[in-house]
Amino acid sequence: MTLAAAFADDPAFVPYLVAGDPTFDDSLAYVEALDRGGADVIELGLPFSEPIAEGPTIQEGIVRALDGGMTTERYFEFVEALSVEAPVVCMTYYNLIYQCGDERGPRPFVERAAAVGIAGLVVPDLPPEEAGPLRAACDEFGLDLIFIVAPTTRGERLERMCEHVSGYVYVQARLGTTGAREDVSEQTDASLARVADWDVPKAVGFGIKTGEHAERIVAAGADGIIVGSALVDIVAEGAAEDHPRADVAARLAEKAEELKGGAVAGARRGTRAEQP
Repeated sequence: MTLAAAFADDPAFVPYLVAGDPTFDDSLAYVEALDRGGADVIELGLPFSEPIAEGPTIQEGIVRALDGGMTTERYFEFVEALSVEAPVVCMTYYNLIYQCGDERGPRPFVERAAAVGIAGLVVPDLPPEEAGPLRAACDEFGLDLIFIVAPTTRGERLERMCEHVSGYVYVQARLGTTGAREDVSEQTDASLARVADWDVPKAVGFGIKTGEHAERIVAAGADGIIVGSALVDIVAEGAAEDHPRADVAARLAEKAEELKGGAVAGARRGTRAEQP
């Protein structure tokens, strides 16, 4: 399934987990549980030692994955081992992409990613002004390139993102780093309005924690929701308290159903609001 197709019907639920957190086999079970719970796209983090966009929850998940032996090559093996229906998007940092293989530059990484079935890339630290080589490699091997639009992104930078983005645009709901919150940011509406004319789906992330949050964001006009920290929290609790893998997977599937259900309810609410 393409990323565009994943947004074609209901609003998309896009969960994020760190590959290999806390172990390779545990993580496989957890990602597959999210797929069963209703994921439409899966953002799968490739751990990097300096994750500047991440808050404490995901940073700790990255540490657990790195301690468990996750590397770029193991990540590709992980994706090959997954049994999921949802397309997989790799979220990582440009240093790992640029230094993959003997040839410097993004092409070897993108070629390998395409070979294992990855559908797209999110690279938080790649400025759109420098995205040309990665965009060219993605075009060559058929991958989408997703950009994160922050509440402060405007002007020429926003225009450059519009030129390079495909698949969907990741709309950052609030300033700062990732992390679950108790409320929905008032910046969300303004951020969605700035990309309203882009010919790609708009998925909102940063801070979404509950089905109610998902409902409110989709009702406001989002085509999907991206949820990471609320799910990584479940993994972290399972690792800290040594919960059985099956129990953690069941909790993740249940949370996925809640979030997907909230997104669908938000679409219905938005449709009613548009009716005369």
